[in-house]
Amino acid sequence: MKNRSKSHRPLTVHHQYRAGRGSAGQVSIRHRGGRHKRLYRIIDFMRNKHDVPGRIASIEYDPNRGANIALVVYNDGEKRYILAPETLSAGQTVTAGETASFAVGNALPVSKIPIGTQVHNIELTPGSGGKMARGAGNYASVMGKEGIHVRLKLPSGEIRLVDERCYATIGQLSNIEKKHEKLGKAGRKRHLGFRPTVRGVAQNPRSHPHGGGEGRSGIGMPSPKSPWGKKTLGVRTRNNKRTNKFIVQRRSK
Repeated sequence: MKNRSKSHRPLTVHHQYRAGRGSAGQVSIRHRGGRHKRLYRIIDFMRNKHDVPGRIASIEYDPNRGANIALVVYNDGEKRYILAPETLSAGQTVTAGETASFAVGNALPVSKIPIGTQVHNIELTPGSGGKMARGAGNYASVMGKEGIHVRLKLPSGEIRLVDERCYATIGQLSNIEKKHEKLGKAGRKRHLGFRPTVRGVAQNPRSHPHGGGEGRSGIGMPSPKSPWGKKTLGVRTRNNKRTNKFIVQRRSK
């Protein structure tokens, strides 16, 4: 449900689209380029305006993410955008802080949230701003408390410990049907900034390790490789052992 077509201009900025290229102009992410022009909406992931009630002025579309966003007008006159949970609507009141009530759209420390509650926009470290469960229809579940940590089940299936002081927002994010969306044609993919992806086996051997051969041929090697010759299937890519101790159970494949 959206009830406003135009964004609040003071909360938007021009974002330079890099089309998959770095500062040197070299392509670092393939298959990007040529998307529709858009403004970036400044979202309040911190939810650090504590104990100040705010009224939801509108629910809006955001071209930069899958979920909808809500324009909040606080009692002191300040306006901010927040991620909109599924049942939030214009006219409702939201607040953040340790004394906030248990209601959809309110942000509290995870230690104050009852077990079994659906939450989103969860901080990884206290005061860093929400990092997890921010996509359309996503939520994490509060599973229990362990000392100074709270156990959460994330959308990926991973069970993770976070500091009890980390903030999270109550509710499941809006636009639940996003995962069933059909783009319908290649042109809509181009509007989103995605260029065509050519299979490796259809390329020349100088362009890809899978390339070459006469007619329809296989990749010609025991396991698939990336365009740069590195093995791609079954190779671990995670390199953050520092936070392994907070992962209780790995995500489901």
